[in-house]
Amino acid sequence: MIKYPFLKEKATIGVTAPSSGVPKELHTILKDACNQMESKGFHVTCGDTVWTQGKAKSAPAKVRAEEFNQMMQNPDIDIIIPPWGGELLIETLEHIDFNQIQNKWILGYSDVSLLLLAITLQTGIATAHGTNLVNLRGEYSDETTAMWQSVLSTKKGESILQRSSEKFQKEWQFGNPTPHIFHLTEATEWKTTSNQRVTFQGRLLGGCIDTVHHLVGTPFGNVESFRKNYLNENESIIWFFENCELTTTDLRRSLVQMKLAGWFDHCSGILFGRSEANTTVDGYTAEDIYQELENDLGVPIIYDIDCGHQPPQITLINGAYAEVETHDNKGSVLQYFYE
Repeated sequence: MIKYPFLKEKATIGVTAPSSGVPKELHTILKDACNQMESKGFHVTCGDTVWTQGKAKSAPAKVRAEEFNQMMQNPDIDIIIPPWGGELLIETLEHIDFNQIQNKWILGYSDVSLLLLAITLQTGIATAHGTNLVNLRGEYSDETTAMWQSVLSTKKGESILQRSSEKFQKEWQFGNPTPHIFHLTEATEWKTTSNQRVTFQGRLLGGCIDTVHHLVGTPFGNVESFRKNYLNENESIIWFFENCELTTTDLRRSLVQMKLAGWFDHCSGILFGRSEANTTVDGYTAEDIYQELENDLGVPIIYDIDCGHQPPQITLINGAYAEVETHDNKGSVLQYFYE
């Protein structure tokens, strides 16, 4: 059975950096995010790792893991939200105390999604793929991003509906700050390989494909064991992926690796987030990959959804039961917090 944390009012947020910390010249944006959270009634506790960054990590792997372990086991901390992602979270996995993971939310994306997926697969505790902390520093949030709090405040047995955004951000404009952080200029369109109305149901699992595919073949990526231990016998899986930096051939290799490892057994559909990566190689496009994957697996594919490095993004819960629907380039995800 899946276990769901619950975000209470005036919760204490633990901020730790299991991947990248925030370099000194950007400390202001982290402080702004913490201040915004406190203005909304949260309490914020920052660990030492969030303030340091060097050699592509916030601190040595054992230091990062120990700070995370301490926050996870601290009863005064209700939710853990790293400042952002990074590159080398995978170094920490062997030092994470999975036997002491508590029923509290962890929220993030990018490299942090590696930890999220590993925890859900190992423990059956739901984790939240969505906004990071520094992107909550705005005076207000767009409707899609703001849903993170409602999603994490959903009670066990209840459901919550999220719809596709109206517009998304094509590129970051750091020199042109806005009160809501993002520059939402492009019309959002959820697309399908069939160009038809698509619906499917199943348990959500996923993350940033750049990093999560490295769980294949490790003790932290046993999807079949997760199915046997935490899901009902006939339940299927909906995979969701966001691509940060992979070319199309990189992406295809990663997906084939997952298929050969059995990750797509009992799969009912796959969601792909928007990406400014997906660099075409020799005329080989992301759309080619999606069509090939649909042909390989016989399951529907929805792409360019609100997930990943072109915000805003909906909050997807690893382990939750979901009904996904898209038609006329609009989409919805209805998540049920079923055990």
